[in-house]
Amino acid sequence: MYQYKGLEDTIVAISTAMGQGGIGIIRLSGKDAVVIVDKIFVAANKMKLAQSPTHTVQYGWVYEKSAPGADFVDEVLVTLMRGPRSYTREDVVEISCHGGSASLRTVLKIICDAGARLADPGEFTKRAFLNGRIDLTQAEAVLDIIQSKTEAFLQVSTHQLKGELSKELEAIREQLIKIYVEIEAIVNFPEDDTEAYAEVQKTIGEHIQKAEQCIKELLNSSEHGKILKDGIKIVLCGKPNVGK
Repeated sequence: MYQYKGLEDTIVAISTAMGQGGIGIIRLSGKDAVVIVDKIFVAANKMKLAQSPTHTVQYGWVYEKSAPGADFVDEVLVTLMRGPRSYTREDVVEISCHGGSASLRTVLKIICDAGARLADPGEFTKRAFLNGRIDLTQAEAVLDIIQSKTEAFLQVSTHQLKGELSKELEAIREQLIKIYVEIEAIVNFPEDDTEAYAEVQKTIGEHIQKAEQCIKELLNSSEHGKILKDGIKIVLCGKPNVGK
């Protein structure tokens, strides 16, 4: 079985847009996410993250792991989501820091020094796909939601993330499987009478028509989706100074 490189690593990245803001979030995912955060985070109640139940939030401070007596780097909230009940189906920890590039980059460096690896672009969603939480159409929808510029396209993308496109593709797949089964029956049992053979041919034709109709509907809707995503290019032409 093929082993994807890097899945054993614990990855980290800044999940919010860079710039000044009230909150900036740093996300970790991987088998050592909790261990790494416990090295640099001290909760107000002194409880280690490893002892905390899943889907809980801890208030505390981030410190340099190499300087236990030093001042804290930032006051934070730490959210723990243990796998498989997380976005990647791995242990996920999100650290909500004060917004601003200096604070986020400092905390990010401390986490990397503690054993995490900087995530590649899209690697959290890649892990969600490889771990079976989402399929390829849903992974594509995540990026579409992030890049949505209109409410209409956002709505289309959220429906795709819910798995509606996957359901339509699965319906086509089911029709193709039925066609395969019928053809397999003809090949394996050629001695069946002519009347039964004609009935099988009719059934195959019906399945082909249903699959073809589903594909046509998807293709037609895809053109509409492209317009919602990319817009329409138009040219305004005419004489100068006429109010174009």
